[in-house]
Amino acid sequence: MAGEGSLQVELVAADRTVWSGEATSVIARTVEGDIGILRGHAPLLSLLTESAVEIDGVDGKIVAALDGGFVSVADDRVSILSGRALLAEEIDENAVRAELGELRTAAELDDDRIRHYEAQLQAVDRAR
Repeated sequence: MAGEGSLQVELVAADRTVWSGEATSVIARTVEGDIGILRGHAPLLSLLTESAVEIDGVDGKIVAALDGGFVSVADDRVSILSGRALLAEEIDENAVRAELGELRTAAELDDDRIRHYEAQLQAVDRAR
């Protein structure tokens, strides 16, 4: 059970639990726009876009890059489910920038991969 004034948050990828714990807020990008979640939020189920998610954990800020997914909110519990999710500290910024540069100069653009790498850079920037 979440402590008084906090949310219980789980960030889960297809292959692992990326982060789980208590938080005071969550900011995520849905297909309808950015959403902020605080204690007492109305029940919600929404689609997420490829972007960064910010979790204000009680022990510090957590930022992760998501490849889309879902967010569910009920009874001060937030579940974020994504096929792939990387914490900002797991991202090699230089490698991502190099790969993104190559993709942008390729004859045929791969929009899905570009959005994937842009979400990773967004997570790195927000973690700073």
